[in-house]
Amino acid sequence: MRIVYLLLPFILLLAQGAAGSSQALGRKSDCFRKSGFCAFLKCPSLTLISGKCSRFYLCCKRIWG
Repeated sequence: MRIVYLLLPFILLLAQGAAGSSQALGRKSDCFRKSGFCAFLKCPSLTLISGKCSRFYLCCKRIWG
């Protein structure tokens, strides 16, 4: 019966992590909606960082439109 008390926080922790994982999927479409593109680790020259697409991808936007 003591194991149930130890498993409950672990299960709640897993459920909390699964709930936040869907947010990264929407960021990529938000970047495209703002006329930007996703680049790995750094934006190319003549672009600005306008957000994040995921953990390693940045949302970049061209300076002149």
